[in-house]
Amino acid sequence: MPKIKSHRGVMKRFKVTKKGKIARSKACGGHLKRKKTSKKKRELRKSVLLSGGDAKRIKKLIGSAV
Repeated sequence: MPKIKSHRGVMKRFKVTKKGKIARSKACGGHLKRKKTSKKKRELRKSVLLSGGDAKRIKKLIGSAV
């Protein structure tokens, strides 16, 4: 059997923390920054941990990297 390839799109969007949790970046931080407050832009820089069910799905797509 060949090795299972990990989903490259998921690998670029999600990071695995040292404890094995899945982190993602927040939405709405890509463009139209002129109308957003500095506080909002600062908050968008931080990453967020995924909830249980979502993390389980993403771990399957990441595959052997977890």
